[in-house]
Amino acid sequence: MATVREILARKGPLVVTASPTMTVLEAAQLMNDRGIGALVVLQEGTLQGIFTERDLMRRVVAEQRDPATTPVRDVMTTALVVTRPEIPLEECASIMTSRRIRHLPVMGPDGLAGLVTIGDLMAFQVADQAVTIAQLNSYVYENR
Repeated sequence: MATVREILARKGPLVVTASPTMTVLEAAQLMNDRGIGALVVLQEGTLQGIFTERDLMRRVVAEQRDPATTPVRDVMTTALVVTRPEIPLEECASIMTSRRIRHLPVMGPDGLAGLVTIGDLMAFQVADQAVTIAQLNSYVYENR
């Protein structure tokens, strides 16, 4: 059974982070530059929250806050759902679906170990299915 650890091994441990004092404008520019939908918010290496596109829309745009002066700490999600590297992918997908979240920080014994997205889960699943299909095709055509 595949685990979150396998996704992290494929994509690497790099997580783009923000500080709680960063402005929303700086955070949005960083997200745009990196082509990502969320930043993990760390302060002195400790997980404080996550800032997502949804936070930007709901807590900044909809509330007409000034992104140039609003700090990320005022609008980030702090009620975090996290996972561990040894969690099976099916369980991880279930958590993300039931909680309606697209980004899931992964906490290991030494702190933040990575970030899994719903896109990562889908890509892993598609790659796994492609391997299965190739193996089945090989089996069927070799045993004719």
